[in-house]
Amino acid sequence: MKKKTGLIRLIPYLKRHGLKVIIAILLIITAAILMVTSPYLEGMITTQLFSDVTAGHGVNFTKIAKIIAGLIVIYFTEAFCNLCYQFLLTDAIQNTMMDLRNEVEGKIRRLPIAFFDTRPLGDTLSRITNDVDTISNALQQSFSQILNAILGLSLAMFMMFRIQWKMALIAVLIIVFSAVISKLIVSRSQPLFQRQQNALGQLNGIVQEKYTGFNEIKLFGKQEDAFQEFKEANESLCQNGFKAHFISGLMSPLVSFITYIGIGFVAILGALYAMSGVIAVGQLQSFIRYIWQVNQPLSQITQLSGAIQASVAAVHRVFDFLDEEEEADDADCHALEGPTKGNVDFENVYFSYTPEKPLLQGVNANVKSGQMVAIVGPTGVGKTTLINLLMRFYDVTGGSIKIDGIDIRHMKREELRSQFGMVLQDTWLFKGTILENIAYGKDDATGEEITNAAKVANVHHFIRTLPDGYNMVLNEEANNISQGEKQLLTIARAVLCNPSILILDEATSSVDTRLEQMLQDAMQKIMKGRTSFVIAHRLSTIKNADLILVMQDGNIVEQGTHKELLEKKGYYEQLYYAQFAN
Repeated sequence: MKKKTGLIRLIPYLKRHGLKVIIAILLIITAAILMVTSPYLEGMITTQLFSDVTAGHGVNFTKIAKIIAGLIVIYFTEAFCNLCYQFLLTDAIQNTMMDLRNEVEGKIRRLPIAFFDTRPLGDTLSRITNDVDTISNALQQSFSQILNAILGLSLAMFMMFRIQWKMALIAVLIIVFSAVISKLIVSRSQPLFQRQQNALGQLNGIVQEKYTGFNEIKLFGKQEDAFQEFKEANESLCQNGFKAHFISGLMSPLVSFITYIGIGFVAILGALYAMSGVIAVGQLQSFIRYIWQVNQPLSQITQLSGAIQASVAAVHRVFDFLDEEEEADDADCHALEGPTKGNVDFENVYFSYTPEKPLLQGVNANVKSGQMVAIVGPTGVGKTTLINLLMRFYDVTGGSIKIDGIDIRHMKREELRSQFGMVLQDTWLFKGTILENIAYGKDDATGEEITNAAKVANVHHFIRTLPDGYNMVLNEEANNISQGEKQLLTIARAVLCNPSILILDEATSSVDTRLEQMLQDAMQKIMKGRTSFVIAHRLSTIKNADLILVMQDGNIVEQGTHKELLEKKGYYEQLYYAQFAN
């Protein structure tokens, strides 16, 4: 079935707040009827005055006063309707955007890791923030005005045909010519608005990347290169934005030009009809007012054209994101009966990120519960990929990975991942207290449990020396503590979760000698009694491993303890002595 495109895809979200929208639409209809009634009554005043003066007797102020009183009531009622529908529509649209943002956030949690590995983070953030804001602003500005325009045009045309159909045909021509011009301009400008939104996403991606690596840029003196890259993306955004808004902006003056020509013809023809008695003078006045009521919504739509077209482009980007393929459903998978023992088997595992570039080719390994397993090898041989497969961030393309004899593809991802604790090279801490950061994986942790976890990770003493202790707030980058201390906090977080299987990925690569000893101490404590996978280039850290898996060219070429592998005088020995030749 073909997917709906464009702004029509927002309708299901607006339906959730349908009552408010319906009431708002009824109020808009009421206001439009009142608006189209007022020129007719204003014309009645002119006709009455002209008739009284022409007849030579006094002006009938009583009748005029009644008409004026009716106009005042209409003006006040129209203003009240406008106020109410603006309130209701604003509430409905903002709640609709909140629902859309919630759905986008929910989508993020359902997407596979592969999506984020292959897309610029800044572009994804732009879809979530800038594109949704663009849709919100366009809906807020244009929804009521477009509806008003449709009603205003229809009712004004009805009233004009009631007054004089030949004159009304001129107004029809105004609308037809305006529609043709608008269609031509939109066909030229819409692709440019799409390019503008894409350029904005690229710019955000560059900004996010450059600010993340700001220290490195300063260190290597690459400020000028970074600025040049930003400048090129900024110029692309500027050029696409200029073309899109300039072409779209031609609509308003062209429509106004056509309207002025139409009014000129109506004034001449109407004056002739008024002098010949076909229409009254007040009807001519009303007719011209109705032409302006036709021009006003046309002008509003043309002025909003840029916002509408930008929102159409933004809608495409947001719903393209929502249409991305999600992680395969694992509802039919078996639920785990309890914590795993930690026996892990890699059976003839094959995997590739792209079909033309195979990575893992027939990996076999048997890991027993409680063993410390080190995975070593040069960069790019698949060490981290092996861990990603173990946690089902990706699924194997051949063979199987089993935990306690069960294929992990038959386990629910959430339950599987709850069995793991991870300490990564790139630490991730969020803005909040140290206590909140340690307890991130276990919301119901007690203060005593958190303190014990910090003691196991050798970070309790450091925390006690801080001004607010466990209540010290880490900033957004968590750079008010050192890298090594951040590493110890992530170990404390892993300790608190008490995982069956532990993964340490380059966990000692960012610490000094003093902290390395503390970290090694903490690692020994946390690894005791549980299966542990350690990825390390520093071979000095894995001499005591129960099993070392040596990887080369996407396969495990050697297995054994440190001593056994050195005695084999194979590939591991070359790696080891390359580091410790002296």
